[in-house]
Amino acid sequence: MLYYILYPLREWWMGFNVFKYLTFRAAMASLTAFVICVIFGPMIIEWLKTVKFGQNIRKEYVESLHDLHKHKQGTPTMGGIIMILAIALSTMLWADVLNRYVLITMAVFLALGLVGFMDDYMKILKKRNLGLTARRKFIYQILIGIALALFILAWTPIPTTIAFPFFKNIVIELGFLYLFFVVIVITGSSNAVNLTDGLDGLATGCTVFVALAYSILSYLTGNFKVCDYLNIFYLQGAGELSVFCAAMVGAGLGFLWFNSFPATVFMGDTGSLALGGAIGTVAVLIKKELLLLIVGGIFVAEALSVMLQVFWYKTTRKRLFKMAPLHHHFQLLGWSESKITIRFWIVAIMLVLLSLTTLKLQ
Repeated sequence: MLYYILYPLREWWMGFNVFKYLTFRAAMASLTAFVICVIFGPMIIEWLKTVKFGQNIRKEYVESLHDLHKHKQGTPTMGGIIMILAIALSTMLWADVLNRYVLITMAVFLALGLVGFMDDYMKILKKRNLGLTARRKFIYQILIGIALALFILAWTPIPTTIAFPFFKNIVIELGFLYLFFVVIVITGSSNAVNLTDGLDGLATGCTVFVALAYSILSYLTGNFKVCDYLNIFYLQGAGELSVFCAAMVGAGLGFLWFNSFPATVFMGDTGSLALGGAIGTVAVLIKKELLLLIVGGIFVAEALSVMLQVFWYKTTRKRLFKMAPLHHHFQLLGWSESKITIRFWIVAIMLVLLSLTTLKLQ
């Protein structure tokens, strides 16, 4: 919005010329999102306490884990509202709000945030950790993924191919299967972040690192000269997504102010589904879908641990991990919550650095 209001004023003062630079607007979007979280966070947290939107800690499955988490009973949840507000407002202020890629990413982000809100609200209404049924939630995610795929096919020049990190000459044309691929990316990324959100600050911190990586990748994807030099996919206008991703970074850091151990608020499905879906959408738009397996390796490991646990138990009637997702396995091994979170963050940072090397190692 500010781009359209202030950039034309450069004829009166050259200082307004700075609004044409993506790096400036991305940095300001991040700072703005952070400030919004820090200022409005306490008010929203207090409101969540007033309406008694608190976390319910289950006891029926693993009593030893309940003992580790029982102090969190009643901690306000649905704090994802704080991040959604911060990201939406800062993106509207600093991004090109008429950019089609920003608009569709924002649409997916808000739609999945709404699904998460419905899930959180039903959990609170029923006073137990079961909100929307898995089937119903999955259907909503599939429909949102289909809408994104149809948008890409009808209104963008984005090809229906997938490229492999580290291999520049391996490209597979998916054709009609592209629609299913997009659905898998969106449902997979949103659910993976959701599964990771089990310890104070864990999902929030990992999201910050992944969003930072995709902010850089979006900026490069929208620069023709850089894409030509690195031999990567070029998409005109994709650079604006770097502003959106930068807003996610700022909002994540702002939310971490309250969500770090010991957390005074949880993001809930409201935040995790929205953030995961937004990351998946950006990955699809800039053709870095498979790279998400590396960048978001922590999210992938958490989701895989759940699938492997289910498969292993159904096959052998034994548990592969003490508990899934993976972070709970380490908790039951005796690791402290803060140690697990920090170590997962360290791995997430290393994976981001590894993912950025693929720009040259191909």
